[in-house]
Amino acid sequence: MEHLKLYHVQTIPLEERCLVIEGPVPPGRLAELTMHPDLDAFRRPAEQHKALVEIAGLEEGRIILTREENMIVGYVTFHYPDEQERWSQGNMEDLIELGAIEVANDYRSLGLGQKMIKTTFEDGQMEQYIVFTTEYYWHWDLKTSGLSVWDYRKMMERLMKVVDMVWYATDDPEICSHPANCLMVRIGRDVPISSKEQFDQIRFQQRFMY
Repeated sequence: MEHLKLYHVQTIPLEERCLVIEGPVPPGRLAELTMHPDLDAFRRPAEQHKALVEIAGLEEGRIILTREENMIVGYVTFHYPDEQERWSQGNMEDLIELGAIEVANDYRSLGLGQKMIKTTFEDGQMEQYIVFTTEYYWHWDLKTSGLSVWDYRKMMERLMKVVDMVWYATDDPEICSHPANCLMVRIGRDVPISSKEQFDQIRFQQRFMY
């Protein structure tokens, strides 16, 4: 399967400073940048930086980032689901995971998450994919945000809806382990019925849940 990657860039002026949102960013360019020290939600910044470079080098991988000069202050990752997750069953070539989204604390009021996600879907380049994200409350920054679990969930739903991702039911044990966790999905207009049916089989694996 050929993965269409169309580079987009936009600038956001901030008083005397300027932010750049761009992507998908190639691994060589990513390696030249540094990570903001606050980007530690998933692993230490240096380790996460290395992971971003690796994802960018994958055939299907996409990194959309926000940077101030040469410092990454936010990013979104897209890639095939991890082999250990149920979503990798069937090795679907047209099933892509929005794996992580993170913005440094001082930049969180600028709508960067929405802008980065929208960049990914520019010019119809994701219409051949089923794009999904799994939202788990234990990844959410409840302490810094001051939000309750349910308010944070609403915020994440609003964020994903900017590209028409919607809530989908599933019997996945991790998602079902807490009512705030959720699966959100966008099915591109060029996705064949066979892939939609295969995704339904992956979503529901306990017969009594149908």
